[in-house]
Amino acid sequence: MKRRTLLKSLAMLPAASMAGNLWAAPATKTKLLFVFMRGGYDAANLLVPISSQFYYQARPNIAIPKPSTELNSALPINADWGLHPALRESIYPLFTNGQAAFVPFAGTEDLSRSHFETQDSIELGQPLDRSRDYRSGFLNRLAASLNADSSTPAIAFTDQLPLIMQGGVQIPNTALRSIGKPAVDVRQSKLIASMYQGTPLARQVNDGFTVRDDVMKEMIGEMDAANRNANTAKGFELEARRIAKLMKDKYNIGFVDVGGWDTHVGEGGATGYLAGRLDELGRGLAGFAQEMGNDWKDTVVVVVSEFGRTFRENGNRGTDHGHGSVYWVLGGGIRGGQIMGEQIRVEQATLFQNRDYPVLNEYRAMFGGMFSRMYGLNTAQVERVFGTRGKDIGLV
Repeated sequence: MKRRTLLKSLAMLPAASMAGNLWAAPATKTKLLFVFMRGGYDAANLLVPISSQFYYQARPNIAIPKPSTELNSALPINADWGLHPALRESIYPLFTNGQAAFVPFAGTEDLSRSHFETQDSIELGQPLDRSRDYRSGFLNRLAASLNADSSTPAIAFTDQLPLIMQGGVQIPNTALRSIGKPAVDVRQSKLIASMYQGTPLARQVNDGFTVRDDVMKEMIGEMDAANRNANTAKGFELEARRIAKLMKDKYNIGFVDVGGWDTHVGEGGATGYLAGRLDELGRGLAGFAQEMGNDWKDTVVVVVSEFGRTFRENGNRGTDHGHGSVYWVLGGGIRGGQIMGEQIRVEQATLFQNRDYPVLNEYRAMFGGMFSRMYGLNTAQVERVFGTRGKDIGLV
């Protein structure tokens, strides 16, 4: 296990100690796991706007079918929303049991659509219109407000200490698994192409896969970079169960990141690349809940990504960098089974810049309101963590 020590001058030590006392919040046994999906996942195919005809027009190849008896159709939530069928056995049971909720149109005010800039903006949790401290992540400030160096210890389950955990509180980091980065898989493409040999479509199929492979090779560098060394969702269930065992016994605040969500090419719909990643992530989170046992009732899991993706599919049957996203909130004691936060009908006229989901639920206000409820933070303490007042949307 590696530890990052923030060096301070002797003159600053009394002030830091005093600040810690002033920030102290009521003692709590609540546990928080923050999961970062690095790469910008396609939220519109996770929480499917089934009442939007525009959704099906904009995604002729990758849209998730409306709820039906078919296994590849969206899982019913309400008249407006459905859930990706890959989560049928994992997250959907938690949702129907009131232990999972989703917040659409969520995100940051950062408009760069850059993986790195937006990830940094979210992890810092600081206003964009002011001078920012790039050595102070918001989970570290939350830990400081809870005296996390003593009664509420925090940890990052990562190879390196992420920005979100950097700051005045000394927080350890440790990686719980080590797997390879994703590669371009040509086996399936060759198998499908062989099925069309000797038919009039053979040349079109071969040409199509050739173009797709060329584009994928060009994009793979960006996808790897966007992951920022985060592991992919493959094997996440084992890691999540290990995280649960540690958090049950030792830690109250945890962070883990999962890469592989930058789906410019060959995203798939009800099946395919994105479906596989969602299945793996969902099984991991369900495994975490199971492993937490009785502590699950006092646990909250937040799942975010730096941004959503373009509402329309692109020419490579994928999606590009977008803006608004969908956040997940899981836990044994949350007010789940609902779609929470401010919402708007999904139509072409309501898209942000005619391409993306708008951000109606700004993440700092949303988390500020949620942490206030979870930990009993007052307005001044929330403002110290996020630089803004919290907005309670009823998640906990």
